Amino acid sequence: MSVSAIVLAAGEGTRMRSARPKPLHMICGRSMVLHVIHALEKLQPERTAIVVGHGAEQVTKKVQAMAPAWANVAFVEQVEQNGTGDAAAIGMTAFDGDDYDDEATIIVLPGDAPLLRTETLDELVATHVANSNAATMLTSVMDDPTGYGRVIRKKDGQVQRIVEQRDASPDELDVREVCTSIYAFRRDLLGPALRTLTTDNSQGEYYLTDVISVLASMGHRVGCVQAPSEETQGVNDRWQLALAERELRARTNRHWLLNGVTMLDPRQTFIDVTVTIGRDVTLYPGTMLQGTTAIGDGCEIGPDARLVDCAIGSEATVTHTVGHDAEVGTGANVGPYAHLPVGSSVSSNTVTGAFYTAPGT
Repeated sequence: MSVSAIVLAAGEGTRMRSARPKPLHMICGRSMVLHVIHALEKLQPERTAIVVGHGAEQVTKKVQAMAPAWANVAFVEQVEQNGTGDAAAIGMTAFDGDDYDDEATIIVLPGDAPLLRTETLDELVATHVANSNAATMLTSVMDDPTGYGRVIRKKDGQVQRIVEQRDASPDELDVREVCTSIYAFRRDLLGPALRTLTTDNSQGEYYLTDVISVLASMGHRVGCVQAPSEETQGVNDRWQLALAERELRARTNRHWLLNGVTMLDPRQTFIDVTVTIGRDVTLYPGTMLQGTTAIGDGCEIGPDARLVDCAIGSEATVTHTVGHDAEVGTGANVGPYAHLPVGSSVSSNTVTGAFYTAPGT
């Protein structure tokens, strides 16, 4: 099964009120667009086309530096913001040539859906292929669907079209099943459908959602997979960013709790997704583990410890300490109120005592 992906990361994200491009806002130690790329891991795409636009140079540099090798990323630029349909068409140019099977699956997904799970994308593609669909949408049912395109079905339950919020009638606005902007398409059908799109809508843009009605009207099969709304919601402002961070931190903490880590209060324990932790580690309230920090077996960390890109040896104790790019040896006892500056190290079995500052580089 041949799978490739298009990640739409060209938007400006004006509601973020930030000079930083929207796809690069951080959640649990990883930028939003990189969370989306990592969600493709089970599918191992042949190529992942990143459509950049606003802040293109920044986004490209960050993704090039941090994307996993298996993603095989390529970049295409949407110079003018003419809508998601235009962005998808630009993304398709990354797959020109004879190297791609016409019946291959192309996943299209937004760069601002950091809570998307790898299992969900795997199910989306499996359903798409098993049913020989032209398109398969990921949908969610929301209590408040404001702002999302509504999924309009025929009387027999088949998907007819998607209508955007601004273009919906009052009856259509009552529909609670929404399009999440995450799709699987058959490659040979997506390109021609995109070429039929027009800007005859309230925003004067090419809507990717219109591809669904194009394919359905031609008699092609359009399928759906439903996912929980808390997984598919996008991030458009700082409030939604904070909510997404809270959800992802809860998932991360649950993962470590089920893998031999004790947290006295998970709600006051903050762990980036890039951190590694051994077994029989105890994390006290106020602990923040960030970046590439690695905690060895049997450690006690906290309370009120912040470690960024640090390596902590097994059986060490680190209390009321701030450390950046530092090392703590096996069995060392650091703190309380210690400072570990960049490049510093504490030897194995050392007891630093209070208010210690390690010599840095």
